[in-house]
Amino acid sequence: MNRAAAGTGLNRRVAGNRTDASQWRSQLFWWIVALWLAVIASSLGVVYVAYDTRAKLNELESLRRQQSELQVVWGQYLLEESTWAAYGRVEKLARERLAMKIPDSVSIVMVENGIKVSANED
Repeated sequence: MNRAAAGTGLNRRVAGNRTDASQWRSQLFWWIVALWLAVIASSLGVVYVAYDTRAKLNELESLRRQQSELQVVWGQYLLEESTWAAYGRVEKLARERLAMKIPDSVSIVMVENGIKVSANED
């Protein structure tokens, strides 16, 4: 009877080990599946980031080209402005179109803070 009881216990331990091993294999399988899914998700993330980076780099280069073109136009506008505002040109237009002239020294009056300081005294 002792032996029968001992044999039955041994069978239970072996059967228990088999279920433990089966559970361990099942858990290992799911861990492997989860890790593969993580690897696939990570690789898809890398592909997306590489694509997005290339797209943004293309956009940056386009904006740099546009900036360069705008710098050229800005330089042309500055040159045009300096041409239009040249002292000789303004003086010539004042004389021709507005009939302006340089005042005589007698006509010049110095004013300081709204008060007549001096007139040209001879």
